[in-house]
Amino acid sequence: MSEVIGIKHDNKIFDTQTAKQEGIKGQEIYFDNSADALSIIRHSCAHLMAQAIKELYSDAKFFVGPVVDEGFYYDFKTSSKITEEDLNVIEKKMKEIAKKALPITKETITKQEAIQKFLGDELKQVVMSKIPGDKFGVYRQGNFEDLCRGPHLPNTKLLHSFKLTKLAGAYLGGDEKAEMLTRIYGVAFADKENLNTYIHQLEEAKKRDHRKLGLEMGLFGFDEEIGAGLPIWLPKGARLRRRIEELLTRALIVREYEPVRGPEILKSSVWKVSGHYDNYKENMYFTVIDDVEYGIKPMNCVGHIKVYQSSIRSYRELPLRFYEYGVVHRHEKSGVLHGLLRVREFTQDDAHIFCQPSQIKDEVSNIIDFTRKIMGAFGFNYEMELSTKPSKSIGSDEVWQVATNALEDALKSNGIDYKIDVGGGAFYGPKIDIKITDAIGRKWQCGTVQIDMNLPERFNLQYTDKDNTYRQPVMIHRAILGSFERFVAILTEHFGGEFPFFIAPTQIVLIPISEEQIPYAQEIKKQLLSIGAYAEIMDKNETLNKKIRNAEKQRVPMIAVIGAKEVEERILSIRDRQSKTQYQIQEKEFLNMVEIKMKEVSF
Repeated sequence: MSEVIGIKHDNKIFDTQTAKQEGIKGQEIYFDNSADALSIIRHSCAHLMAQAIKELYSDAKFFVGPVVDEGFYYDFKTSSKITEEDLNVIEKKMKEIAKKALPITKETITKQEAIQKFLGDELKQVVMSKIPGDKFGVYRQGNFEDLCRGPHLPNTKLLHSFKLTKLAGAYLGGDEKAEMLTRIYGVAFADKENLNTYIHQLEEAKKRDHRKLGLEMGLFGFDEEIGAGLPIWLPKGARLRRRIEELLTRALIVREYEPVRGPEILKSSVWKVSGHYDNYKENMYFTVIDDVEYGIKPMNCVGHIKVYQSSIRSYRELPLRFYEYGVVHRHEKSGVLHGLLRVREFTQDDAHIFCQPSQIKDEVSNIIDFTRKIMGAFGFNYEMELSTKPSKSIGSDEVWQVATNALEDALKSNGIDYKIDVGGGAFYGPKIDIKITDAIGRKWQCGTVQIDMNLPERFNLQYTDKDNTYRQPVMIHRAILGSFERFVAILTEHFGGEFPFFIAPTQIVLIPISEEQIPYAQEIKKQLLSIGAYAEIMDKNETLNKKIRNAEKQRVPMIAVIGAKEVEERILSIRDRQSKTQYQIQEKEFLNMVEIKMKEVSF
């Protein structure tokens, strides 16, 4: 059995030293690659990195160094300019320190003692100002010490499988008006094998980076003159989006969803009723028109509530399912913007279902089934997570419990294994988050299903029940893709730009060998467009080999070469990129094959 490095008690993790000092007993955590163990390993590795930085740059001062999903980081400042090349130097120093097998010890001191200890360190003073209470933990290894609540490994000798991955800038405390600090990211594991697997994944991720591929393939772009976080969709990217929208729309109509559309700007008074003004204001954009404040919508729910209120509703109408590909705007700090994955304007595949409480389970079950079909079409594995009431919320505990129980019942009845994220719900209700796993093993947050009994109450939504009394409907917020922007980014990286035929922005490139074959290529293109497939003609004055190479760089699923023989016999010479085959096929048979391919996938 590997070494015990921590104790889990009451859903909190303590290092062995703290557990022993405070007499805490619970589940033992061993030095392995379990989530709890990695949290301790990575937290300790963050301090190891800080110690190495301090030895290399004596004037370095440190802010915070938390564990995050992708590993750990530390924010710090120094008068020296740190570059990507310095990461190898820091990593080498970390290995030297780790081999010294320095004991990692903890001391608990008062706030006043901590203030005196770090008197000349303005970053530590900021950290301490944000920590409540009078007891502060200080962890020490060798000549390095830092404020920290832990937990940590007992000794640096256990740290041997780590890698520094990225250098970035970060505003102090995330405040754009504060000074810029240096941030170094890293990752650590219990063994070399898992580290090497992760490094391979990082290298693969660089090749698949949607920002790089999006530029190469002409899918989307960003323009500083327009503004950060505001993507521009180029024709090929817009075609890709349109195809996903078409498939989704067809599936929504079959499932009896009704299209609606709400305005993109609404009076602030309505956002006050909804609770967004008090609970989400910092993420919204506002303007004043005729001395009245308006808020640009960060969500589509209020518009759909107004659609519901546009008519007197009866129980016979429920459930009512409204959908909208709604454009929303959210204020994201510039430091977290990341290609299409984190933007300030995006389009949600949003829907809201208004139903009776007794219909919740069936509606959520239908959404889960819908999710299965969509994720299956793209080849994604996925998992679901139930998020419960957060500290900042609206509505009574009783209403929250009813809504949470309804989601749990739907998950269990569908045989879904799920995790629970305590306190991770939306401010107005609990939710199920849909997390997908891509081709190289990364997990992405996409869709969500949220039960809301609070907004219907706030807006006094009603329907007439069988006994002619007024009842309040339940509102279900539902997005499966999450947003088209984020989903396209994930798809691009999942497939490495090699989109499957049914959604590829250009499905077929027609390459006439000479000008004489261009009219036949144009004829084929028109027929392909009529059956819903998109084709391009490469008719530049280039060699055949160069035309083929250019088409292959665009990762087009199918290339059709047209020469004199092909025109005479009305055939096409096909290079199928996905099956890696070459063959000749009659024109009519080719068009039939393409039409079948376009209809192979449905949600």
